[in-house]
Amino acid sequence: MASPILPGSGLGSGLDIGAIVTALVNADKSPKQTQIDNATKTNTLKISGIGTLKSALTAFQTAMTNLGSKTNPAFAGYTATSGTPAVLGVSADNTAVSGTYSVVVNKLATGSKIASASFAGGAASAIPSGTLKISQNGTDYNVTIPANATLQSTRDAINSAQAVNGISANIVTDSSGASRLVISSSKTGAGSDMKVSGIAGLEIDGTQTMGTNPAAGASGAVNGLAQDASLTIDGLAVTSKSNTVTGAISGLTMNLTTVSAGDPPSTPVTVTVDGNTKGLQTSVQAFVDAYNTLKNTIDSLSKATPDEDGKLTVQAAFTGDSLARSLIADIRGQITAPSATAGSPIAYLSQLGVMTDRNTGNLTFDTTAFNKAMSTPGMSGKVQEMFTGTNDTNGLLARMSKAVDPYLKASADGKTTTGLLDQRLTILNNNTRNITSQQLALDLRVANLTKTLTAKYNAMDLLVGQMKATASNITSFFSSLNAQQSAK
Repeated sequence: MASPILPGSGLGSGLDIGAIVTALVNADKSPKQTQIDNATKTNTLKISGIGTLKSALTAFQTAMTNLGSKTNPAFAGYTATSGTPAVLGVSADNTAVSGTYSVVVNKLATGSKIASASFAGGAASAIPSGTLKISQNGTDYNVTIPANATLQSTRDAINSAQAVNGISANIVTDSSGASRLVISSSKTGAGSDMKVSGIAGLEIDGTQTMGTNPAAGASGAVNGLAQDASLTIDGLAVTSKSNTVTGAISGLTMNLTTVSAGDPPSTPVTVTVDGNTKGLQTSVQAFVDAYNTLKNTIDSLSKATPDEDGKLTVQAAFTGDSLARSLIADIRGQITAPSATAGSPIAYLSQLGVMTDRNTGNLTFDTTAFNKAMSTPGMSGKVQEMFTGTNDTNGLLARMSKAVDPYLKASADGKTTTGLLDQRLTILNNNTRNITSQQLALDLRVANLTKTLTAKYNAMDLLVGQMKATASNITSFFSSLNAQQSAK
C-alpha cells in the first residue's frame, strides 16, 4: 500500500512541498497584507488621536468655564471683604470702586407665613372640594382641591402646584391633636403677605397677625407680617425687599444673614473694596497655561518625528491634517481679536503682557508689563470685563469656549454625531470595519490558495512517485532478463 504524501514530505519528488506552498502563498498575500497592516496602523493612530484631542479640548473648555464662573469668579476685578461675614457677605463686580463702608443691619427681610384655623380631626380632617386661591402681590395662585380631600392631601396639592412659585405648605399639629395648615412663601419684603380664599375653613388673611396664643378659630400671619430689610450704610438708611442687597453701593452685592450686634442693632460691619491685581494676575496665568497645554497637545498630535535611528519620519495622528490646523486657527482667532466690549481701554491681550512666542507659538505672560498696566486706576474692572464680558457671550472666555464647540458639539439626544471630532471618529470606525472585512477576505483567500496549491503539489508528488516506481520496475525487469541471458 502506497504511503500518503503530506505537505512537506515530498516522498515522490523529494521537494519540500510545504516550503514551496508557503513561499507561493506569501508572495501572493504580502502586498495586500502590507496594505492592510499600514491602513490598520494609520487608522488606529488617528482613532487614538481623536480621543486624546477630545480629552484636551474638554479640559480646555472646562478651564474656560471655571475661569468664567459667576458663583466663584476667577476674573473678579475687585475683591470685597466683610469684617463680619456672619452678619453679611459681600461680592463685587467690575463696576465697583475701591473704598471702605460701614454697614449696620437693623432688620432682615422676611416673607409671608400664614396659618389656618385649627382642625380638631388633625391631618385627616375633611376639606371641601373647589379652587383654593392664594393671593400675593396682586397675583392669584389657584390650587384645585378634589372631592374627598383631607388637610393632608390639600397640603400635598399646594406643594405640587405652587412649588414653582416659591409657595409651600405643611401641617403643624399641637399637643391636643388639632392641626393647622401653614403656608409659606419664599418672596420677601413688605406687602408680600398672602391671603387664602375659596375653600370653607381655609380662609386666611395674612395681613392680620395671629398673636402668641391664638384661639382655635383664629387664622392669619405667623411671626409677624412680611417686612423689608433695613440697614444703614455710612449712616444712610437703606431698605430692600430682599436680603440680597444690590445697587445700594455701586458694584457691590451684600447678602444679609443676621442683624448686627447690639440692642438696638448698632455694631457696624466694615466692608472693604480693593482692586484685585494679584488675583487677576493668577487668573491670567491660568488662562495662558490652559491655552499652552492645549496647543502643546495639538502640536504633539500634528508634528512628525524621527524614529529611534533618526532615519525615518514617524507620522503623528494629525500630520498633514487640516482639522488640527483649523482648530488652532479658530482658537487663536479669538486671542488675537480685539475686545468685544466697546470703548474699553484694553483691546488686546498684548496690553496685559500676554504675547506669542515666535518659535513655539505658545503664549507668554510678562507680569511686569501686567502690573504696569494695572497701575492705571480702574483697570481691574476693565480686565474683568475683557475676559468675562458684559453679557454671557462677548467675553474672551466665552468666545474661546465657543470656538471649540463645533469640534465637541453633541446633539440633544446624545445619539447624533454633530461635532467635527465625532464625525471624524465615525468615519474612522467605518474604516476599521472595512479593514477587518478586507483582512477576513484575505485570510479566506490565503486558506483557499494554500489548500489548492497543496493539493496540486501533492498530486504532482504522487505522480512523480508513481513514475519513479514504474521506472524502477522496468529497470529491475531488464536487469533480471540480462542476468538470465548471461547465465546461458
